[in-house]
Amino acid sequence: MHLCHRHKGRSQSCKNEEVKIASPRRPHRPIRSDRININNDIRAREVRVIDPDGEQIGIIPTRQALETAAEFGLDLVEVSPNANPPVCKIMDYGRYRYEQTKKKQEAKKKQSTFQIKEIKVRPKTGEHDLQTKVGHIKKFIGRKDKVKVTVIFRGREITLSQFGMELLEKIARETEDIATVEQYPKFEGRTLVMILAPK
Repeated sequence: MHLCHRHKGRSQSCKNEEVKIASPRRPHRPIRSDRININNDIRAREVRVIDPDGEQIGIIPTRQALETAAEFGLDLVEVSPNANPPVCKIMDYGRYRYEQTKKKQEAKKKQSTFQIKEIKVRPKTGEHDLQTKVGHIKKFIGRKDKVKVTVIFRGREITLSQFGMELLEKIARETEDIATVEQYPKFEGRTLVMILAPK
């Protein structure tokens, strides 16, 4: 590219100048944190090796570690790539992958979705109405949902807070065979709240 400059009406000769235009950098590809290097994919020159029984062999050259794994008839697996030096374990990688997949599936099953249902009562709720409410609570707990039991105080009923506390304690006792108290009774404004969860 040629650049010319004019100053105060006089033309000035321009020297040829080569202007370098920086090419855009390629974005760095994110490193997959879930990738596990095994055997010849391990790039470190030396590694800390753990044998199949969990005993440390020590820090040795990677080539020697591969030979040791081969003697066991197993794989050399990089289990802590960010350590210095990386930590590798001699193991059956196929079996390891199978066990990890199985653990993930079991964890996923335990993470079942649930909803929080709410049951509202008054401090002077009668026994018949209370048993109806308890029935609803048991039904929700049976569906693996959590239940928020709320005692609502209106006006001067706030002076009956002890009645509300006893009411929630009674509900907890009557559902203790299938539910556990996740949040013990506490005041939220003019309401008293307890949360029950499936056992």
